[in-house]
Amino acid sequence: MLVLSLTILLGACKRGPEEMPLVPPVTPPLSRSVIGYGVISNSYTHVQNEPAPESVSLGYLRRGSVAEILERRIITTRGAPEAWIRVNTTYRGWIKEAGVQIYDNETQAMTASESLSSGQELR
Repeated sequence: MLVLSLTILLGACKRGPEEMPLVPPVTPPLSRSVIGYGVISNSYTHVQNEPAPESVSLGYLRRGSVAEILERRIITTRGAPEAWIRVNTTYRGWIKEAGVQIYDNETQAMTASESLSSGQELR
């Protein structure tokens, strides 16, 4: 019995890749559309239609506003790199990352937002 089991086991190991082709999964891998959450730490910040200072302002977000972060880009303006994040809030656009505290999940961001409302500083 042991010999038969070993023979079957070893026979299965000898199969080459041409006998067992690799088939990709039917469904694509899961992806995250939201990469984080930001809390506005400045008095206010403008939401721009493009990640550039000279772009059109769509509106603004006040201190303590929570925004879903969809994307992050580093843009060089006037020779200096500047980080911008694309957000989804009342407006869907770009804001400078400098005036935003970033968190992994919405619960952390909401807690930080409440702390700002009570007059505490973000860390």
